[in-house]
Amino acid sequence: MGIISRGKALWAKIYYQKRIKMKAAACGEKLYVGGKSFVNSNTYLGYGVCFNGMSILGQGKVEIGNYFHSGTECQIITSFHNYEGEQIPYDNSYITKNVKIGDCVWLGNNVIILGGCVIGEGAIIQAGSVVCKDIPAYSIAGGHPAIPFKTRDKEHYLKMKKEERFH
Repeated sequence: MGIISRGKALWAKIYYQKRIKMKAAACGEKLYVGGKSFVNSNTYLGYGVCFNGMSILGQGKVEIGNYFHSGTECQIITSFHNYEGEQIPYDNSYITKNVKIGDCVWLGNNVIILGGCVIGEGAIIQAGSVVCKDIPAYSIAGGHPAIPFKTRDKEHYLKMKKEERFH
């Protein structure tokens, strides 16, 4: 990577980080933004959040816990067109649902989370998945829709958390 390319990449990281801090309702310390990322004004970010490319769209409340990590091109969508309104296929009104994500959640690349979902602490969402239902704590989930297919070793996870071994 040339000097100009590195300079542009660094500028972009600083730009998106500053934008997120200004736009979010709350933002914990040690925010890292490694790729093009956007939040809504109803976003609450914990400590040590890491976005490598996140778009938070819609008007719903989004709460993201501490030590969250996203892959590239991830989306959280909290507002949807009303398909049961006065017109078809949809009208100009919206249905808004909140999203809550626990501590130490990791999203792979290209994950989409739809409004109304809760993702429990320590969960991992496989790349390319669409989350449209709650994902329990410590679950590893994937697919369309994302479903848990494995559970993390909870004792190991809690030991690492107690020792504050965060990435």
